[in-house]
Amino acid sequence: MPGFASVDYKRNIWYTNTLFYEQEQITGDVEITMNTIKIAFIKAGWHKEIVHNALVGFEKELADQSIAAELKVLEVPGAFEMPLLAKRLAETGKYDAIVCAALVVDGGIYRHDFVAAAVVDGLMNVQLTTNVPVFSVSLTPHNFQPVDVIENFYTEHFIKKGKEAARAVLAIHNLSID
Repeated sequence: MPGFASVDYKRNIWYTNTLFYEQEQITGDVEITMNTIKIAFIKAGWHKEIVHNALVGFEKELADQSIAAELKVLEVPGAFEMPLLAKRLAETGKYDAIVCAALVVDGGIYRHDFVAAAVVDGLMNVQLTTNVPVFSVSLTPHNFQPVDVIENFYTEHFIKKGKEAARAVLAIHNLSID
C-alpha cells in the first residue's frame, strides 16, 4: 500500500506506520510501497467478551512480526452466520484471507457439536469454492460454564488461538506453489 513518510530532520530517521529506517541523503517526502495483506476477521456475537480475544491475539502476532495488514473486523450474531458472510467477503476479491472466531457451547437446547460441524464445513466450502483461504478459531468446549475460572481459561485460550491463526494466515499467504 503506498504511503508517505516525512523526515525527522533532527535525527534523520524516516517513519511509517509499521517501520522505520535511517536515511541520510534524502530530504522531503518520499513515497513508500509496501505489500499489505488484506484480511477480514469475523467474530460471532455469542460470548463476545471471550471471542474478542482471538482478535487481540491475532493483532498482537501481526504486530510482533511487523506485518503490514489491512484488517476489516465484522461481527455476526452467532457462529452459524459466519460462513455466509465469509463467502460474501471472499467473492468481493478484496481479501487475501478470512478469519472466523466463535465460541460454540452446549446450551442444553441443541447439540452444539452439530452447529460447530456445520460452521466448519461451511467455512471449508467457502475456501474451496472461492479460492480465498478461510481460517477458523471456533472452539467447542464440552463443559463450558460461565464461572470465572473457566471464562478466564477461554479468554487466554482465544488469545493463543488468535496468534496461531495469524501464523497460519501468514504461512499460507507466503506459500509458494510454483
